[in-house]
Amino acid sequence: MPEPLVLFEREDGVATITLNRAHALNAYTLDLAAALGDAIERCQDSSVRAVVVTGAGRAFCAGADIKELLKAMEEGGPEGGARYVTQLVRDLHRSVLLPLRRMPKPVIAAVNGAAAGAGFGLALACDLRIAADEARFVMAFAGLALAADSGATHFLPRLIGAPRAAELYLLNEPLDARRAQQLGIVNTVVTLAELPAKAAEMARKLASGPTLAFARTKALLEGTWTASLEQQLAAEAQAVSETASSADFQEGVQAFTQRRAPSFRGR
Repeated sequence: MPEPLVLFEREDGVATITLNRAHALNAYTLDLAAALGDAIERCQDSSVRAVVVTGAGRAFCAGADIKELLKAMEEGGPEGGARYVTQLVRDLHRSVLLPLRRMPKPVIAAVNGAAAGAGFGLALACDLRIAADEARFVMAFAGLALAADSGATHFLPRLIGAPRAAELYLLNEPLDARRAQQLGIVNTVVTLAELPAKAAEMARKLASGPTLAFARTKALLEGTWTASLEQQLAAEAQAVSETASSADFQEGVQAFTQRRAPSFRGR
């Protein structure tokens, strides 16, 4: 029986999604994109309060699988290759990136190795990024004469500014983990041996937090790029009204006055 393309574990409110094509550096195929989308859908369950995304072996995700692209070109010529790339990108956007970004729960990318092309985009779609000190990030698209995709043109300018984002695409030079942290792409850098435990620790902390308030704040942070000040203030007021009516808010106030740690339930 073949190994599953994606591993899914759930414990203590934390779902861990692991891309499991280690022999191919977890490069995307149409099947892997579908399996990853299914795993992300499973995270909608109310028992999941935080999510970790990582890769098996020595890579996080190396982008599109070039062998699959070459196969499509052999079978269908240049048009076949173009159809394959277009379908893969559309599948990733619809089944992976949008659901991941819209997930009302904190999502951590535990970047264990190379994150290239669409794999870089996958890491950027997460809320927080922890990288092993040997991780590498590269846009990679220009090397194949492709326009950037997988949300890179949305996420990167917001993280590091348009000039830096253009530099990463146009020059196509890799970033090591420390440089990525300096630029603001990565939140934390640890050793490879420490990465699983650090990601799990952070995820458990988030899972025990006020996940309803997290969800509302995630939506506010996303909306700020297109909203006017008046619209953003109105959205904040609405979100505050909703969270102030929650059981978590009542618990937070009581815990504060009683000088104890709160016990949040996400409702």
